[in-house]
Amino acid sequence: MASDLINATTNTIGLVKAASLSSRAYVTFLAGTGDYVKGVVSLAKGLRKVRTAYPLVVAVLPNVPKEHRIILVSQGCIVREIEPVYPPENQTQFARAYFDITYSKLRIWEFVEYSKMIYLDGDIQVYENIDHLFDMPDGYFYAVMDCFCEKTWSHSPQYQIGYCQQCPDKVQWPARLGPRPPLYFNTGMFVYQPSLSTYDDLLKTLKITPPTCVPSFGDQDFLNMFFRDIYRPIPAVYNLVLAMLWCHPENIELDKVKVVHYCATGSKPWSYTGEEENMEREDIKMLVKKWWDIYNDESLDYSRRTTSIAAVEGEAEADRVDKLMAVLSEAGVVHYITTPSAT
Repeated sequence: MASDLINATTNTIGLVKAASLSSRAYVTFLAGTGDYVKGVVSLAKGLRKVRTAYPLVVAVLPNVPKEHRIILVSQGCIVREIEPVYPPENQTQFARAYFDITYSKLRIWEFVEYSKMIYLDGDIQVYENIDHLFDMPDGYFYAVMDCFCEKTWSHSPQYQIGYCQQCPDKVQWPARLGPRPPLYFNTGMFVYQPSLSTYDDLLKTLKITPPTCVPSFGDQDFLNMFFRDIYRPIPAVYNLVLAMLWCHPENIELDKVKVVHYCATGSKPWSYTGEEENMEREDIKMLVKKWWDIYNDESLDYSRRTTSIAAVEGEAEADRVDKLMAVLSEAGVVHYITTPSAT
């Protein structure tokens, strides 16, 4: 039914948007109280600008504050709270702390009301419509190949011998090291099919998987291992990792790029200073400006009730949240409900 609500997966108060249930959706992940919410807002507006036919679902951890959820719902997002997934210690003891959190992204395989989803990190922007990716054959995991040339890969044999799958013929993989490494994808963007059986297999496999090499890329390493046999690469235009601009410029036609991933150190538009390595480049400055142009474009806002919302600024926090929800509900944007138990 058009008025069906997307329920959160836990026994908590949730924020949900009334929407038609499409069998397809975009999905992203948000944790904590930081500025990544700006990235998700800009992503929602970017998808709206390219006229996607599908909604954006935001999987949020319990530590995402109510105010941020209200912002997301007011931008047309479907907000679903998920419980954290904590991997075994042997999966995180060598990883950067951030990756402890990102294993919770595995929960998106539980979103089985959708037959197919496209996952996008919160530091990604979509500049051209990519809805056609939903039409690729089922049964595979689609993503863009990563690059091994950055210092974050310095622990790896690929980096040490100068081999990169982005240009495999430039430096040959030495026979003495055995078979060439399997293709390795970046998990900032991927196309997948939700499945409860796959989710169960992911958790079971996670419990018995030995630790990866130091330093670990956490859930990205794990997903590469798990989906190795059904992974199919798609062109870099669907997830331009910014390092490609200086590591493999011969492979990139910037005017044809559809999705930009602001994952390089110093490249997050909401905290960009231009001072970090490679951030002074003109192409980087241009891409940061493009992100801000979308973020600041009020014509792309889902809700135009800004005057009413502003009228309750300065109230006590509890009253302000209640009034904000009332304003949005009156606009027909959201409903504020107690979600049922997941058990």
